[in-house]
Amino acid sequence: MARADKNLAFMLQYENVAWYEGGKVRILDRRIYPVKVEFVTCNRHEEVAQAIADMVTQSAGPYAAAGMGMAQAAFEAKEFGSEQFQAHMKTAAHTLSHARPTTVARMQTITAGCLDVALNAREAGIPADLAIREHVVHNLDTRYRKIGQAAEYLVDLFPKKGTIMTQCFGETIVGQMLRVARERGYDLKIICPETRPYFQGARLTASVAKDMGYDVTVITDNMPAYTMQTKNVDVFTSAADVICMDGWVVNKVGTLQIAIAAKYFGIPYFVSGGPDRQHSIIDTVTIEERDPELCLEAMGVRTAMQGVGGYYPSFDATPPHLVSSVVTDRGIFSPYDVARYFKGSDSGSLVV
Repeated sequence: MARADKNLAFMLQYENVAWYEGGKVRILDRRIYPVKVEFVTCNRHEEVAQAIADMVTQSAGPYAAAGMGMAQAAFEAKEFGSEQFQAHMKTAAHTLSHARPTTVARMQTITAGCLDVALNAREAGIPADLAIREHVVHNLDTRYRKIGQAAEYLVDLFPKKGTIMTQCFGETIVGQMLRVARERGYDLKIICPETRPYFQGARLTASVAKDMGYDVTVITDNMPAYTMQTKNVDVFTSAADVICMDGWVVNKVGTLQIAIAAKYFGIPYFVSGGPDRQHSIIDTVTIEERDPELCLEAMGVRTAMQGVGGYYPSFDATPPHLVSSVVTDRGIFSPYDVARYFKGSDSGSLVV
């Protein structure tokens, strides 16, 4: 079976997200892409965790990077005895899963799966690093295909000719929804808020859309409401870093204000992803706050006078009454009914 990243944009190819090979992990530096195409090489799993913390990779990229980091940890410990190997892998799992605070629950699921694979491979006399990489690729294939199904449902909600506004970089769901729309012959224009201070919308979402042949326009983060008012926006859509069981959506900061504007103008807001059982209510989510200095510059160029303060929450929380639907691989749900996603299934959340 062909890999599920076939025919997707450059930065959605597995090797161009994060890849383990020969004791090293290579991660595309999304902080500078597409102006420069450079990779950060990590020689230890701690360096992978640091790369995740430093936003070398973003959106769902850290989930792939964490898995590849676990493969690297297994390589580091290949000469260890059984107890020392297990202890090393458990430490690595904790380090990688806690690289950023808001997504710890999802990262723990990924590293725990890699830990199980490592221990089983070790017992079977199989190189644990290669077994983990195979496991990560299998999981990526599974996730991409599930997201492909979610994309089918999402595009069902789009007009055949219209304008879609996004927020931040929804990783695989962006590529998959654009693939599905192209296959159906839809004529869509994409509008991407820039998503400061890392400009994921301008650099990443817009690049994927352009790579896939779409008419794409970048706007600054203070333009969504006016753009909705004047450019005939039909749909606002985003992925989510967390979808709480009470229907609250945690996503890149700025999502809330766009959702408010969309509600005002009667534009539906469709969130893609799966609910997180680990977060029963919004109060269980830790909103990460990053270096405020990053808000005082743009792509490394300072824009504020020395001595001026900054504030940088990385995410915000959108209440369910502003969310039209939650779109998953198992169908479309009301934000007030996301628990039904798990009915008859014990599988985990969909990461887009």
